[in-house]
Amino acid sequence: MYRCLLVDHDDTCVDSTRHIHYPAHCEIIRRMRPDQEPESLNVWFEKNFHPGVFDYYIGELNFSPEEMEEEFAIWRSFTSTRVPLFFPGIVDTLKSFRAAGGMVVVVSHSEKEHILRDYSHGAEGFVPDLVFGWHNDPKRRKPHPWPAQEALRHLGVNPDEAAMLDDLSPGIDMANSLGINTLGAGWGHQVSSIMEEMQRRCRWYFTRVEDFRTFLLEE
Repeated sequence: MYRCLLVDHDDTCVDSTRHIHYPAHCEIIRRMRPDQEPESLNVWFEKNFHPGVFDYYIGELNFSPEEMEEEFAIWRSFTSTRVPLFFPGIVDTLKSFRAAGGMVVVVSHSEKEHILRDYSHGAEGFVPDLVFGWHNDPKRRKPHPWPAQEALRHLGVNPDEAAMLDDLSPGIDMANSLGINTLGAGWGHQVSSIMEEMQRRCRWYFTRVEDFRTFLLEE
């Protein structure tokens, strides 16, 4: 069994794009580009995968720096007031992994305070060993290796003793750069283009939490 599991948060542990980030996108378009229709949910998942939310707003919708500030304020009004639910079985899996001697580290692009809030509301008392959330310095957030390096250094874990679970490429790219095993979380959507690319990038890929749990606890 791995000694340390690095886990993404949004759409890996909590069902947040469907219930928070996509409604925020719809509100952003309604206010800031009222002559356009928002992307469909599946297309929004694809935009999150490539080119990424910020590149989409800047590169495709040509948001100015001032508009990006407004976009961020609208998005944060959703993330600050809505708490996503954990996918069924994820919390029990993390608890079982810890009970077997494993350590859990969250590495996410969500803000740390929101990650801890989500765990306090829906994780039945489970708290990750470490949390690395959004950082304004891009070199301190995935896909750059710093969050994983810092987590392993702090916990005294070698890269080959750890695995990274993520639904998108930044965490997988971060892990691959350090020789950490990569696990794809494919239970948050059914978008074939993302699933195919993640299957290619990850060493293992799971479409059900139950299958991930079996693998994690028996590896």
